[in-house]
Amino acid sequence: MSSISELRRILGTCRTVAVVGLSPQWHRPSFFAAKYMQAHGYRIVPVNPAATQILGERSYPSVAAAAQALGSQGVRIDMVDCFRKSEDIAPIAQEAVAIGASCLWMQLGVVNEAAAQRARGAGLDVVMDRCVKIEHARLFGGLNWAGVNTRVISARRPQQLPY
Repeated sequence: MSSISELRRILGTCRTVAVVGLSPQWHRPSFFAAKYMQAHGYRIVPVNPAATQILGERSYPSVAAAAQALGSQGVRIDMVDCFRKSEDIAPIAQEAVAIGASCLWMQLGVVNEAAAQRARGAGLDVVMDRCVKIEHARLFGGLNWAGVNTRVISARRPQQLPY
């Protein structure tokens, strides 16, 4: 299990995120999480072979294709965020290792110990069964983005209803 300090370090240093399985449909969790991260200064790299563009960014058929295209621009993928089934993670982990990513992040409900061990053995940080959006919001104060009342004192004047 990743500690709070490890999660802070990962989210603080991994600024270019390849989101594998990013959906172009606004109501899907992958879209919402990626949009949140994009709004908080992260570069989102969609990896979805069925889409050409998502969130204003070109979509790539694989992590390797994305890394190659971005590498020609001098950009490196720091994190590979997986919105795929647990059994689909092994080849994605191999690609993350091959491109030299810093972190392999598996979303809520996604756990693949063999792929995690392979990635850790290659020096990658591995986070499993956690949502990148939820962890960022929890650790960097963005829970109110989803309408959660965090009860944080604010200098903003509360809006009053007209009735």
